[in-house]
Amino acid sequence: MISRRDFLQASMAASAIVGASGFGNWGKLSAQQALTQSDLLQFDTFGNVSLIHITDIHAQLKPIWFREPQINLGVGSNNGQVPHVTGADFRRLYGIDDGSASHYALSYDDFSALGQAYGKMGGMDRVATVVNSIRSDRPDALLLDGGDTWHGSYTCHKTQGQDVVNVMNLLKPDAMTFHWEFTLGSDRVRDIVGDLPFAALGQNIFDAEWDEPAEDFAPYKFYESGGVKIAVIGQAFPYMPIANPGWMFPEYSFGIRDQRMQEMVDEVRGQGAELVVCLSHNGFDVDKKMAERVTGIDVILAGHTHDALPEPVLIGETIVVASGSNGKFVSRVDLDVRDGRMMGFRHKLIPIFADVIEPDAEVAAAIDAERAPFLDDLTEVIGKTADDTLLYRRGNFNGSWDDLICEALIQEREADISMSPGVRWGPSIMPGQDITREDLWNVTSMSYPNAYRTEMTGEFIHTIMEDVADNLFNTDPYYQQGGDMVRVGGMGYRIDINKPIGERVTEMTLLKTGEAIDPSKSYVVAGWASVNEGTEGPPIWDVVESHIRNLGTVSVKPNTSVQVVGA
Repeated sequence: MISRRDFLQASMAASAIVGASGFGNWGKLSAQQALTQSDLLQFDTFGNVSLIHITDIHAQLKPIWFREPQINLGVGSNNGQVPHVTGADFRRLYGIDDGSASHYALSYDDFSALGQAYGKMGGMDRVATVVNSIRSDRPDALLLDGGDTWHGSYTCHKTQGQDVVNVMNLLKPDAMTFHWEFTLGSDRVRDIVGDLPFAALGQNIFDAEWDEPAEDFAPYKFYESGGVKIAVIGQAFPYMPIANPGWMFPEYSFGIRDQRMQEMVDEVRGQGAELVVCLSHNGFDVDKKMAERVTGIDVILAGHTHDALPEPVLIGETIVVASGSNGKFVSRVDLDVRDGRMMGFRHKLIPIFADVIEPDAEVAAAIDAERAPFLDDLTEVIGKTADDTLLYRRGNFNGSWDDLICEALIQEREADISMSPGVRWGPSIMPGQDITREDLWNVTSMSYPNAYRTEMTGEFIHTIMEDVADNLFNTDPYYQQGGDMVRVGGMGYRIDINKPIGERVTEMTLLKTGEAIDPSKSYVVAGWASVNEGTEGPPIWDVVESHIRNLGTVSVKPNTSVQVVGA
């Protein structure tokens, strides 16, 4: 008798062969630049349940440019596995035509040229159109938001997330989970959560003092859809107090808590759940490991690492779905649930081409209303990019946006070395384009923005570099606690990603002199986004705005100061 895993593998194989994921279809159409809204939304309805997944919006309500990473390295068993495949290798893996819209949307090379042909992506008014279209076909489809929603823009910062909350409420999600939202502060998070018209989920959000599940966040919620009893279990970002300032939410603790996840799965199954969905902000590799350790989860909707994959990944009998970031994609997953079990699925990663998908009028009006009080500040031009400079952030080691920020810290704060956090959020700016204040805030907006200036010994700098590298390149995904590698200005180094902690980073060099960093010598270091309470200094957006205004036209040279070994 065929096993359920064999059945699911056959389902996935059939999707890949006949294009049931929808990916191959729009890839070929776009190669002919014949995209239409109906093409993007076309879907052969399947089974009896539909899930709609969005994640890592980062408060981007309007269409944006967003270049995918050039370098996304996997280590250990994840070396060479998706999502750690980029560029031409990624396109070959999924059969993507060079020059197609799928090339543009899902890989990094030729981004500037292809962007001129295919335009911006995202916009929550366009996302609303896609969600409404799916619901018109499957009225009881569940819309699930993976978090990192109320963070990442000028207006979100100024309204403490209220602008995004108001817009998202119009989309009528069924549930969400959390990460950067907690950097609004626990009081503000509780205020918003108390008024949400949908479920705020996190089985791993605990009361820090009592080590008990936090009362403000349910571990799961049941839904009835397509005659199926569905349990959605929330999984918030596990490493909040490490990656972000714990003093902003001292009442709460987090962690992966996969043993409790197993208890929650068993509990909902015992209450009659026929389909178990994990709405996760773990990160893709952590989700893969959790799927190996926790039995009974049918679908994991992955977030945090911003990966966009045209096909789900099958781990045991669990499918893991990655839906990108910044509103660039919406995932639709149709499921065949029979006799209390998921027997098959059909999936489509829907690209949100802003010039192709008609904006929803109600949501578009709401977005404009939220932005209206700030429009003059948002649109003020502070500089422009040179014709040879694309500003982007993504990749394990550097991005030109962070190179510019590091340069600004050195110049404006009179430092030898600068550090910028390896965060993944932040849209791109095309060559020859005006840089507005909104653009700058899209890559700097946070609630702990102070740009510090301090002295560090060479030994301490090396310790920081090694700690961050281990967060990224520890072979156990459960110890990968951060984002990408800290960006460094004024200093070059060599990194062997396969070495153990303490041995990865070598040949640290002060670029302005060419001298090796002396472990016993002190250097002036400027940075921002420190998790330490009471950090002093001007907000990073003021530092970078001053630098951009002084430059007028921004030209960022290719960064060759990091030598990567073992990739």
